[in-house]
Amino acid sequence: MSRLAQTPGLTDVQQEILATVRDFVDKEILPVATELEHRDEYPAQIVEGLKELGLFGLMIPEEYGGLGESLLTYALCVEEIARGWMSVSGIINTHFIVAYMLKQHGTQEQKEAFLPRMALGEVRGAFSMSEPALGSDVSAITSKGVRDGEEYVLNGQKMWLTNGGTSSLVAVLCRSDEGHPEGTAAHKSMTTYLVEKEPGFGEVRPGLTIPGKIDKMGYKGVDTTELIMDGLRIPANRVLGGVTGRGFYQMMDGVEVGRVNVAARGCGVAQRAFELGIGYAQQRHTFGKQIAQHQAIQFKLSEMATKVEAAHAMMVNAARKKDSGERNDLEAGMAKYLASEYCKEVVEDAFRIHGGYGFSKEYEIERLYREAPMLLIGEGTAEIQKMIIGRRLLEEYRFQG
Repeated sequence: MSRLAQTPGLTDVQQEILATVRDFVDKEILPVATELEHRDEYPAQIVEGLKELGLFGLMIPEEYGGLGESLLTYALCVEEIARGWMSVSGIINTHFIVAYMLKQHGTQEQKEAFLPRMALGEVRGAFSMSEPALGSDVSAITSKGVRDGEEYVLNGQKMWLTNGGTSSLVAVLCRSDEGHPEGTAAHKSMTTYLVEKEPGFGEVRPGLTIPGKIDKMGYKGVDTTELIMDGLRIPANRVLGGVTGRGFYQMMDGVEVGRVNVAARGCGVAQRAFELGIGYAQQRHTFGKQIAQHQAIQFKLSEMATKVEAAHAMMVNAARKKDSGERNDLEAGMAKYLASEYCKEVVEDAFRIHGGYGFSKEYEIERLYREAPMLLIGEGTAEIQKMIIGRRLLEEYRFQG
């Protein structure tokens, strides 16, 4: 077990779960991750293993067939998985956010219809906010759902849909003017629709097309796609929570949890980069000694380790805050911001330690170097996190003049 990134106060059950996941990562993910990533191949066998471990239902309540674990347990599992291959943690994350939104905001019928199958991994989730012309500016969404009798008709184009091809349930955020007069604030006239579909690409149901995978610099293996709705009809009972106009709040609740997840991914990738860096520094010799014995390299290693430790501590704090039922947007924003920035820096330092070999695809650090930048963007850029943090600080430290 690594000396770094330990978490005090875990129960025996949590420790057992984490030990099982770490063993799975070491035996089933790390040996094949780089090869699969270079081929941009979906890790089907790894996903089957995660199903058997019950990770798709880790936070789903026991009454629906899940394990009923905390966000902290989930985040620590994600940290371990991302240490092996970040793309696998992405497959889990989007599924988890949809399950969380259903658990928190779904009707009883929606929970019973989806959560038991999601816990088994039979139904796999994805969620969609971004569009080709917008990312962080959610208020500018143009996709729209219009009521037509006992159905809604959805039209619009979505972008950056993780699990777009492999998912069978997509939570899609659209505008919905039903019951919201003209002039209503944009965030009060959005609705989350639960769209069922067949896994795959092309027209996966009438009115819904999932084009092929987007070719990315990193974060390969997992399918990232567009989603095109053209007269897509869904039953009225597939509005999340059964009431329109609540979609923005439902999605932000899910994204808030997702930010803890992205922070955990950053921690996992940074841990792996540190392991690779300190390992290589003890193998490579220059000027008659290990490069680990050179003061310049020791300085890098100490900075890297400190960043790994700090990011992990903030991630754990944000998860525990959410588990306590308290508002955690400040802590989640800080954790996501710090972990993603530190991850990039730790990976770059490990890359530098490897010298010219870091540029070779034969070395794992090359893959991490391409994966880390995604964390700077996913679930909100650094600038968005700073806006959230700044606003919350002004609320907490309001000047009394």
